[in-house]
Amino acid sequence: MKKFIIAVVLIIAGTNVFGQTVDQMKKVLDTTHDPIGYVKYRLKKKYKIDTVAVMSTTSFLGLADSLAYKGKVGKVYGPWKGANYLIKVLAKVPNTFYHVSHILLDTVLFKKNFADSLSTNIINKIQNGTNTFEEMAGTYSADRGSAGKGGDLGWFVRGAMLQQLDEAIAAHKKGEIFKVWTSAGLHIVTIKDSPKKDNGFALLLRVIL
Repeated sequence: MKKFIIAVVLIIAGTNVFGQTVDQMKKVLDTTHDPIGYVKYRLKKKYKIDTVAVMSTTSFLGLADSLAYKGKVGKVYGPWKGANYLIKVLAKVPNTFYHVSHILLDTVLFKKNFADSLSTNIINKIQNGTNTFEEMAGTYSADRGSAGKGGDLGWFVRGAMLQQLDEAIAAHKKGEIFKVWTSAGLHIVTIKDSPKKDNGFALLLRVIL
């Protein structure tokens, strides 16, 4: 009888201190006003706080920036297969995003003078309605990743592009078409939408299980 009582006490103690299930941890982390204190002093688990930047709202590099953009503040996510941790979104900060399409003329393939002349011809055809920007991107753009989307680069943050491209995009307005030279070649760019504020940074708490 004594052994049975001792065993029960150990099981109860283990459940309260060490044996919380992942669902129980998530429930507390979802509601507590002191998630770091809970992890550090109650769970006694390792944790890390990361500041994650969102570079694009339409294409993500991995789990961290996806949660930084799509995750809800205060919500706990995980664990995932092969990643034995939980992530709580602590806070978010906005940033400025741009939406453009481009046609990249590769100056390795074309000489600079020819590329410049070709770009002028392409812009004229787009502006007089002979061809659409999407058609020209599909035919001429060396950026095959965006060419299949009509040159659309999606929404991306200021500072994500090459400096010359970044500065030119910020200096133009929706609907304008212009040329930009960079180390990658000659870009024909059109602004698809006016800039917007969106989730740009997030503070993420990672709890190692």
